[in-house]
Amino acid sequence: MEQTYFRRGFGLKQQIEGELAEAYHSRLVDRIRAEGYQLSAGDLTFRLAQEFGFCYGVDRAVEYAYESRRQFPDKRIFLVGEIIHNPHVNGRLEGLGIRILAPGLQGFDFSPVRHDDVVLLPAFGVTVRDFARLREIGCVLVDTTCGSVLNVWKRVERYAQDGFTAVVHGKHFHEETKATASQVSKYPGGKYLIVRDMAEAEILCRFIERGDNGDAVQATFGHKVSPGFEFARDLGRLGVANQTTMLADESLAIARRLGESLGRRYGTDRLDQHFRSFDTICSATQERQDAVLALLQEPLDAMVVIGGYNSSNTNHLAKLCARRVKTYHIADASCVESDAGRIRHKPVDAQEEVVEERWLDATMRVIGITAGASTPNNKIGEAIERILATRGIALPV
Repeated sequence: MEQTYFRRGFGLKQQIEGELAEAYHSRLVDRIRAEGYQLSAGDLTFRLAQEFGFCYGVDRAVEYAYESRRQFPDKRIFLVGEIIHNPHVNGRLEGLGIRILAPGLQGFDFSPVRHDDVVLLPAFGVTVRDFARLREIGCVLVDTTCGSVLNVWKRVERYAQDGFTAVVHGKHFHEETKATASQVSKYPGGKYLIVRDMAEAEILCRFIERGDNGDAVQATFGHKVSPGFEFARDLGRLGVANQTTMLADESLAIARRLGESLGRRYGTDRLDQHFRSFDTICSATQERQDAVLALLQEPLDAMVVIGGYNSSNTNHLAKLCARRVKTYHIADASCVESDAGRIRHKPVDAQEEVVEERWLDATMRVIGITAGASTPNNKIGEAIERILATRGIALPV
């Protein structure tokens, strides 16, 4: 029988290395890393976080996409949504002839896919329902789901199996959180609830402890729970997990708060019967957050954070930076408009990009740089070059 599911690639890494290097490599970034994560030119100094850019899971997903094009040169290849949240990377894949299926109001439309096509599953994974639909079509599936995401799925499945409601700290509209929450459907009676932040967690905790804010709970979580969810019934046994790219300290704080509430409701001596929690933030996310916090201990005049505006881990890096210093979250190097002396960026928690004129004034001398896990090195290098050009400084030889 012909194999129709692949998760370990095709052994073609050597054949695509040149393409990957041309598309995503940066000699400048390699140089800065080799010189102690610092570059000085003219009156500007750049300090680079010691962990940044592509993580292992992103590397793997991108490699598998390129390998798939080599493995199936004559087949149509589809991608379920974006493989990662970076416009440059997704644009490159489209340039290889890979067609991206965009989500609609009712989910993904798989009607264009035939049984003899190839479909790439993104690093975020897909929902149980979407996976089943694709298996019914009979097409070849190349699964690039990140291993860290799979670990969260196992945890959530175990919660459902043991009769615990899975509380997922994440964004209910994010592909990863949708896929993670859907894992409870593998078990009869499996339940989930998605909580965005500590403010929402407090609403939940009040209901657990006092039960007098039903309207607020319904308004906040009614659209972020599994079908048939009953708050009075399904909040007695909770297991906490996370979207892997959330702020680690907030995830831990939410878990502690929920544990406290259940302890008050049922007694601390019985807490293990009502509460479970495991930190499922991925190591790459944690390392990038730790690295940027270390960088922020140094004197900086500004931080530039590079990554897609819809990238969760990039947005959280920007949020960490904005607590300490003026921060510019840019989607791409092109946001630094050197000739015009302006920058396009998305302020923390804003929905739209803004333009700031004459942003690189004379007071700017030391600039920190970091990037989300889906940002390739060449876009980091290009951003640095454009910042230098804004000040009229040539790249040192």
